[in-house]
Amino acid sequence: MEKSKVYFTTMKTSFSENLPQKLERLIKTAGIGNIDFSNKYAAIKMHFGEPGNLAYLRPNYASVVVKVIKELGGKAFLTDCNTLYVGGRKNALDHIDAAYQNGFSPFSTGCHVIIADGLKGTDEELVPVEGGEYVKEAKIGRAIMDADVFITLSHFKGHEATGFGGALKNIGMGCGSRAGKMEMHNAGKPYVEQENCIGCGRCIKICAHDAPSITDGKASIDHDKCVGCGRCIGVCPMDAVCTPGDESNDILNRKIAEYSKAVVTGRPHFHISLVVDVSPNCDCHSENDIPIVPDVGMFASFDPVALDVACADAVNKQPVISGSQLDRMPHVHHDHFIDSAPETNWHSCIEHAVKIGLGSDQYELIEI
Repeated sequence: MEKSKVYFTTMKTSFSENLPQKLERLIKTAGIGNIDFSNKYAAIKMHFGEPGNLAYLRPNYASVVVKVIKELGGKAFLTDCNTLYVGGRKNALDHIDAAYQNGFSPFSTGCHVIIADGLKGTDEELVPVEGGEYVKEAKIGRAIMDADVFITLSHFKGHEATGFGGALKNIGMGCGSRAGKMEMHNAGKPYVEQENCIGCGRCIKICAHDAPSITDGKASIDHDKCVGCGRCIGVCPMDAVCTPGDESNDILNRKIAEYSKAVVTGRPHFHISLVVDVSPNCDCHSENDIPIVPDVGMFASFDPVALDVACADAVNKQPVISGSQLDRMPHVHHDHFIDSAPETNWHSCIEHAVKIGLGSDQYELIEI
């Protein structure tokens, strides 16, 4: 298989070029200008950071990507989908509040924020997965699928379930609607924590299969009728409807690869990853631990698989930061991400992505 080109630059600057200018030079050198943006809607998929987390990418980086897309004639917007779990980004209103709180306003980035799966995380499009073994139709936020061009701006860091969060995690898990996220995280179906249920009946109204019912003022879900769409999770005002969390990490990673393929297939796409503030866990946490390794640099490629491998290889060449989570763990796997979270195996996502034709795990690193 032909090696994919991955472009890289360090975080070192000079008096004549700051980091935003360096990022602009990187993505232009990597070929973003080869995409036809003229009067096209361009979705920039990124993570706005859970309130309280300070490891997320600064909005200054997003403004660079927006500026370049506008110069190329595109109509850019920043986007993400709502979270499955309880937190500050579980519906579009709270999610936009979180984005603004963390600096992602039209005034700082040059474009608007659109939450792709709508107010309650139920505005989705069913997208076929060519060659999918675990997913036949991915449930993707509609605004993301409505875009003509798809761009990712990813914070590359550790992750407690997938090993690391990079381009594929940003695409696959990040673009899934709440029902899509449930499908990736779980093999089972939702259930009701009845002590939190107030018997409002919203789950009954949203269900097309008559699975929920209320007895003695408490809801329950008939799993013989339930199809696992997860819409009841989005409408419950008390977060009483929960997911079983019963999928293995390897299968989770493979589903993420399949969701990623659904998102990018059939339209231009380009991917940027910044290996900075490499926290051990996802930016979905309302806190962040100190980085596990020093800042590495900025990467860009048309191939999200090669991009993730290049970033992982670069991290694994770095020294461990004293006092970090990684420093406190036994170094037995010769892999910073697996040593930091021993129950994970990021290779399973890469291997499956290659298998289904999403990209290559072989790359040529071009430093600028």
